Amino acid sequence: MVTKTEETELNRLEIQVDNGGGGAWEYLCLVRKLKVRRSDKVLKHGLSILNDPKKRSNLGPEEWTLYEQVAVAAMDCQCLDVAKDCIKVLQKRFPESKRVGRLEGLLLESKGSWAEAEKAYSSLLEENSFDQVVLKRRVAMAKAQGNMSGAIELLNKYLETFMADHDAWRELAEIYVSLQMYKQAAYCYEELILSQPTVPLYHLAYAEVLYTLGGLENLQTAKKYYASTIDLTGGKNTRALFGICLCTSAIGQLTKGRNKEEKESPELHSLAATALEKIYKQRAPTKLPLLNSALKGLKI
Repeated sequence: MVTKTEETELNRLEIQVDNGGGGAWEYLCLVRKLKVRRSDKVLKHGLSILNDPKKRSNLGPEEWTLYEQVAVAAMDCQCLDVAKDCIKVLQKRFPESKRVGRLEGLLLESKGSWAEAEKAYSSLLEENSFDQVVLKRRVAMAKAQGNMSGAIELLNKYLETFMADHDAWRELAEIYVSLQMYKQAAYCYEELILSQPTVPLYHLAYAEVLYTLGGLENLQTAKKYYASTIDLTGGKNTRALFGICLCTSAIGQLTKGRNKEEKESPELHSLAATALEKIYKQRAPTKLPLLNSALKGLKI
């Protein structure tokens, strides 16, 4: 996660470099450090260094890192000839490198040569069957070709070995949600919450999946996780606040006519509604009538 301070510094450097004020290398290093995707800028400023022999020689061993960075950026921008040239330079310098082999696979993907890319990745996996980058690239290829069932199969197999990979669990959950396989998605979010219990995003996503599944038990659990999201975000997550109101309304409809002990207390709904009104007054006062209308439409 990029902090506001880091983003401000990155934007400052970007403006400085774009205006010819120097600092291109510092900018490229920061982009790499923060793992952000600014491919057009990386391509432009990276090539300005690589095409200048003096600047390039001043980099020392970091020259090869820049070639790799520019190659990936060029593929993002569909400048495949530039990417190919960068990879050729790296192949010549590191003829047996698996890292360069991965770049070759990426280039084949960029060209849409799926069979050739699969062959290249299979060759790399023969030498190291636990290469996480290559295993993930195969998942990405399956998704790019619209083969979601294949992506699910590959991700499940990957997670049998790398069970602590949070990004993979999240990716699998999002694929399940896109296919309306909500029970499977819920399982993925449960795994994420167990391993990273203080990440509000996972609590929120889990609550939304349970709300979508419906049923009294799921709605009651969803409400609890919307509440935990609010707690983890200091009461500032409007999505979770809306979730509380929606769950309370849905639970009220399902428990209509039952004993008072079985019904939900409207207290949490009132607190969420009040918090929403406060947020809207501060951030979007013109939308306040719409909010009030929506809240009144919920039957409690």
